[in-house]
Amino acid sequence: MEKEKIVALVLAAGTGKRMQSSTAKQYMLLGGKPLVCYALEAFERSPVDEVILVTGEKEIDYCKNDIVKKYGYQKVTRVVAGGKERYHSVYQGLKAIGQADYVLIHDGARPFVTEDIICRSIDTVKKEKACVVGMPVKDTIKIATEDTYASVTPDRRLVWMIQTPQAFSYPEILQAYEKIIADGDDSVTDDAMVLEHAAHMPVKLIEGSYHNIKITTPEDMKIAEMFLKEYF
Repeated sequence: MEKEKIVALVLAAGTGKRMQSSTAKQYMLLGGKPLVCYALEAFERSPVDEVILVTGEKEIDYCKNDIVKKYGYQKVTRVVAGGKERYHSVYQGLKAIGQADYVLIHDGARPFVTEDIICRSIDTVKKEKACVVGMPVKDTIKIATEDTYASVTPDRRLVWMIQTPQAFSYPEILQAYEKIIADGDDSVTDDAMVLEHAAHMPVKLIEGSYHNIKITTPEDMKIAEMFLKEYF
């Protein structure tokens, strides 16, 4: 039986306006190296066969020379330009794959993804065709009205905060993205939502880690520095 091909897309095309820095958050230094390196290293150690790094067009040469080549990432086979919004960048990455059985899509600004999380995502996507990493929320959540009054309080036991990687059957997610792009649907905020909108497929939730945070604000970098002492 032919081995199934698993590809990871690592997204590093964002501008990170909320970080209040001239340097995009995924390239800010954490522990002396660019933030995105930590995710790339996790996938390098994992069972994925190939990694595609999606970045801004102007950062392609920087990523090739100062990240992939400098740190010796053997599984990063291509660095491709993303698009205006996150979902455009994912679509460009998906098109660059060409052929695969499964794809894991991960935000490069989540440095604390682990090999264990990646392996469990792979095991689950092979059974379910679609799965996303997340964690049950700790706080009570309120759904607000447009004028900021509390409207609904969902059962906290059923509410998850979603993380990455998000793993899918490659043909299924590519087809779903093609439909979203063709329809001009810009309401999607994550990859599972694309599949939910375009294909109405169920998506399995699996636990990630409360450490698997996305670096978005200066406060997040301070938290990341604390986590770094535990991980490395």
